Amino acid sequence: MVKIISDSTCDLSAELVAQYDIDILPLHILLGDEEFEDGKTITPDEIYSWSDEHKTTPKTSAPSLAETIELFRPYVEEGREIVCFSISNSMSTSGNVMRLAAGELEAENRITVIDSANLSTGIGLLVIEAAIMAKNGHSASEIASVMETLKPNVRASFVVDTLTYLYRGGRCNAVAAMAGGVLKLHPKIVVENGAMDATKKYRGKINSVIMSYVKDMETDLKAARPDRVFITHSGCDAATVESVRSYLESLGVFHEILETRAGGVVSSHCGPGTLGVLFIAK
Repeated sequence: MVKIISDSTCDLSAELVAQYDIDILPLHILLGDEEFEDGKTITPDEIYSWSDEHKTTPKTSAPSLAETIELFRPYVEEGREIVCFSISNSMSTSGNVMRLAAGELEAENRITVIDSANLSTGIGLLVIEAAIMAKNGHSASEIASVMETLKPNVRASFVVDTLTYLYRGGRCNAVAAMAGGVLKLHPKIVVENGAMDATKKYRGKINSVIMSYVKDMETDLKAARPDRVFITHSGCDAATVESVRSYLESLGVFHEILETRAGGVVSSHCGPGTLGVLFIAK
């Protein structure tokens, strides 16, 4: 059976990782001179505390070549094919490290690296689809072909409580134009063609902004593939998350409504209070 691997930016919960037999390759988070593994040795709340204390955004980096090789090696030695997913190539060299590891193991013909052109559970949606195909006996080439057709249909967006983290990190060019007091805006950040862009802008308290953001997507949500939808957040009020869930349930579209907490890398750049609803369009 094909082995599915993703870097840690897919933001899948431990339960989903176990359910679908997915291996996770952690990116690294650097807080000053200290280095941590995303999802293993540091929590988003610890990142927020450090970031606010130092008035800066942590640096993040791709997995090391050595640890990538060690994750791949057992499956290569078993003769299995591997399909692995990386965060958008425009955001990290994670995918390139995976390709280098395949070369070092002389297994380029058995390791397929997919640039998700996305982030967070925008990647996770693809990873789960790939894992289901692997379980059903599809080959790596068949899985990769289907993933390429699905990639343009992934709808990944979110609204942020504070623009400070995106502004500090410089990961969203549109945010750079929203300087000074305008940082109080709550833009909808959309991932398109592997990059983030700020689109519609909301004002007001984040709880009401989140509900407006979700309801504005109603037409698209009703035209989504019904298998699953993600509510992914970086530490939002439980009542707000439940309101989003109730609204999605009221649409009667989705078989599964999955809630996940954004990992360290995504949280580092988006900050607390961020929430996104992510799905695949038909």
